[in-house]
Amino acid sequence: MAAAQDAILEELRRLRARVPQLTGALAADADGLVLAQDTPGVDPESVAALTSATRALAARLADGTGQGDLRELLVRGVYGYVATYPAGAGAVVTLLAQDRVNVGRLHLEGRRAGARIAELVGDAAAEHTEAITKAPAKPAPARARAARTSRAKPEDPRAAATAPTAGRTTTASQTTEETQSWPTPKPR
Repeated sequence: MAAAQDAILEELRRLRARVPQLTGALAADADGLVLAQDTPGVDPESVAALTSATRALAARLADGTGQGDLRELLVRGVYGYVATYPAGAGAVVTLLAQDRVNVGRLHLEGRRAGARIAELVGDAAAEHTEAITKAPAKPAPARARAARTSRAKPEDPRAAATAPTAGRTTTASQTTEETQSWPTPKPR
């Protein structure tokens, strides 16, 4: 994704060179997280978050009034413009421009930049998906099992006192008769 961010930043810089009245440009994902930015003097995280929220409202307004899908969002302030263009399904391009910008040129270049950034974001997403599917699956970590403690009832102390020590232990060499000759304690 770092290569895609560098390519997106380069696209934003070329855009600013083509439209000299631009004072800033940024690309953000649909959640309002900055992908790349060239916005001197402006907090890019705030602009990206506000763009995401405003774009969602504008898309609802366009759809609710029967105007179709949102193509661009243009806000004009006393000192200039803020224009937002879709960059595929998962990103947007936001441009800051002086009030003397040619708005037609702003739209033309903003749409072109949005299309190019959509390609870059799509290529990065495809590479990421391909890397995930080609990566060997990691074996699941072995779960450590806790040692089980015996739940047998404790031995009756009275039975242990009456039986000789040799009677409580058996070995493989003892015969069945020897094992059976010792009295077995009765369970309580």
